[in-house]
Amino acid sequence: MTLSDTTTDTAGPDAADPRARRLRAALGNRVVLPGDDDWDLARMPWNLAVDQRPVAVARPENAEEVVDVVRAAAAAGLRVAPQSTGHAAAALADTGFADTVVISLARLRGVTVDPVARTARVLGGSQWNDVLEAAAPHGLTAPHGSAGDVGVAGYSLSGGLSFYARTHGLAVNFVRAVQIVTADGALVRASAEENRDLFWAVRGGSGAFGVVVSLEMDLLPYADVYAGMLLWDAARASEVARAWATWTTTAPDSATTTLRILNLPPLPELPPFLSGRSVVVIDGAVLGTDEGAAAVLAPLRALAPEIDTFGRIPAAGLVAVHMDPPQPTPAVTGHAVVDELPEDAVAAFLRAGSDPRLFMMELRHVGGAVARPVDAGGAVSAFRGEYICHAVAVVPVPDAAAGAGAAVGAAVALFEPWHIDALALTFVDGGNVDRRGGYGDAAGRLGELKRRFDPGDMFSAAHPVN
Repeated sequence: MTLSDTTTDTAGPDAADPRARRLRAALGNRVVLPGDDDWDLARMPWNLAVDQRPVAVARPENAEEVVDVVRAAAAAGLRVAPQSTGHAAAALADTGFADTVVISLARLRGVTVDPVARTARVLGGSQWNDVLEAAAPHGLTAPHGSAGDVGVAGYSLSGGLSFYARTHGLAVNFVRAVQIVTADGALVRASAEENRDLFWAVRGGSGAFGVVVSLEMDLLPYADVYAGMLLWDAARASEVARAWATWTTTAPDSATTTLRILNLPPLPELPPFLSGRSVVVIDGAVLGTDEGAAAVLAPLRALAPEIDTFGRIPAAGLVAVHMDPPQPTPAVTGHAVVDELPEDAVAAFLRAGSDPRLFMMELRHVGGAVARPVDAGGAVSAFRGEYICHAVAVVPVPDAAAGAGAAVGAAVALFEPWHIDALALTFVDGGNVDRRGGYGDAAGRLGELKRRFDPGDMFSAAHPVN
């Protein structure tokens, strides 16, 4: 499904919002307006469940063009929403599009690796696959998420949870500098040495403080990693879930894993071992030697999985282990953070996972370095909690959105007795969730800096700062 399957724009460019016409006069074909031939494609996010209808979509190709767009938007009295891929489109939709220009950074991609310093300079629209491709020849990798087509900047600057996280912490702590276009249309560099307050704020505040056109980040010294998945039929879910919950209470920080129940439709693009089935899966990575990793996983392997792919793989292959959808997908998601998984919480997970309306119900094991704040970190450098409860429902047609949202909400609500006041910002995708739970004690200072750097509230972000 695409947005054009369900919506049609009939007004041509001459009938567009007068503010949009001012953008066209200033930016020419670098901006797309309602009625343009490529309007539906330009406004389409990765999450196809979101029908984005901003005033215009700008498609700059370099930092200087981003400056031009921000200045033109300000002159036209419009807000700006930076977007790399649109994975978090539902979160961005919470702030609305009525007076907004979406700056699509999809054409601003590129990665340069310094193998000696073990760092990368990443352009603002780059995806994790771009970083992995550039880093792998040097025996390096990155703190990427579970999908290679997620934007680096939005993921990293909103926290970023990888399968290296229990050992190395959140991806935001890998960021060493950003180049950002601020509300006054200036292109500035922010780091520990320059514009320090802005650097603190953007590491957590992300797109609420400007348009990040590049960032510099540390890389990880892993050419390969012990990773994979264990899979059983969902009939084994109770046994597997209880074993995993117990195992995580003593698992070392070197192991970062996820427990999932997948309810998969009978689709031809799925491999036969998944198509039309409900399965329970444990996936992730264990850092260390093969022998050490095998010893860590031994209690789970004792459950005799139907499929066991854990083994030594190139580090770039870790991005495929979680089997996230490889193409844009319409979905509704929700999450909560909990500190423990007592028997009743495991039962809640099993109940949620048995709902056929859910494509996926998962528990991600966090804690470890994820929960340890970094002295030189930014507004977000850690978050409390031992597990993330995460529900996903697919929205195959627009009429299914309400039911999908209800299923996700019901699943997350089952964990309410164990919720703690914390959020993983990269898991927030719509639903008008109060982001202060993700900012914690930093929320007050973030609000002050927002008013200082963006006094007119020009930037509309997936994770707004108030």
